[in-house]
Amino acid sequence: MTAEIENSSEKGDIIKPKLQLIAWELTRTCNLFCAHCRGSASDDHYRGELSTEECFRLIDQILEVGKPIIILTGGEPLARPDVLTIGKYAARQGLRVVMGSNGTLITEEMAAKLKDVPLARLGVSLDFPIARLQDDFRGQAGAFAAAVAGIAHARQAGIEIQINSTITRRNVGYLDELLALAIELGAVAFHPFMLVPTGRGKGLESVELSPEEYEKTLNWIYDKQMDLGDRIFFKPTDVPHYMRVMKQRQKQSGQLKSETTAGQRPMHTVTRGCLAGTGFCFISYQGEVKGCGFLDVVAGSVKKASFSQIWSDSPLFCQLRDLSNLKGKCGVCEYKRICGGCRARAYEASGDCLEAEPYCLYEPTLPARDLARIDG
Repeated sequence: MTAEIENSSEKGDIIKPKLQLIAWELTRTCNLFCAHCRGSASDDHYRGELSTEECFRLIDQILEVGKPIIILTGGEPLARPDVLTIGKYAARQGLRVVMGSNGTLITEEMAAKLKDVPLARLGVSLDFPIARLQDDFRGQAGAFAAAVAGIAHARQAGIEIQINSTITRRNVGYLDELLALAIELGAVAFHPFMLVPTGRGKGLESVELSPEEYEKTLNWIYDKQMDLGDRIFFKPTDVPHYMRVMKQRQKQSGQLKSETTAGQRPMHTVTRGCLAGTGFCFISYQGEVKGCGFLDVVAGSVKKASFSQIWSDSPLFCQLRDLSNLKGKCGVCEYKRICGGCRARAYEASGDCLEAEPYCLYEPTLPARDLARIDG
């Protein structure tokens, strides 16, 4: 995922947007009741979902901007009856289609249908390597076994698997076991999601990692990526200061790189921390466009304006693209071009998405006038 960055004394640090990835909440309906859920989703019917035709029209509008990877998500996307129809339409237009799922509804028959879309990758959420703990976190007995079975069906159908794990103090001690499980299940990628306490996830604020625990976890991820190389790809999510940790570790080892990759897969490239409004956006089941699913600030609605208009002209996105708008220590940090701080976490902590990232312990060392000389 890339975002081109311009530097000038007049413009400030302006990120030229390049849309690479969209997370699309096709439905908020879900068969589980997970403790961390951003959308507080449940097995209900939610009014205002985009119709099939509106989804087709939105895909056409997305193509006016570019050809990003489309993540079909929810809720549980497989709870929506026309999810395969929408996925096939996007794929026929040349978009790479992936899906984020809890995995419990993926039978052998469903896996074959997903392969026929074709689905390029399936991301399945596993937060504990122990069935009892996973079932408790997901709010349903048997959730762990059903997810593991779903992963097996998807792999048999020839679909790449990615394991997503939301990390809190409840499960940070199981990271080694979660990684081992991901490898055992044949996953090509492991994405640790650092909790942003929104929706039902607000109930987990007391077990959110401290800044010191974040730092330790991010260094663990870096070490494991170095140890495992191309065997599995790590992408820490909702924690942009991993880019700063990565650069610090690379400098220490004398092996600076402009980006981190594992293998040649398109989804295995990371070039910036927070991509909200620059390389990434979120679309809700009602058509609201946001910087990400955790940043509860609406950039616009596709029911009122075209997606291309929102992406190009939204005041929120324009703000996020100008790094001179960042406040506090994020605004003067020498790593702000590659990190940017978590705008969702800043918003939840302060009510201002441009405030400093509250869970980063790093203190900037260079004056603002030297920022333009830093090699991101």
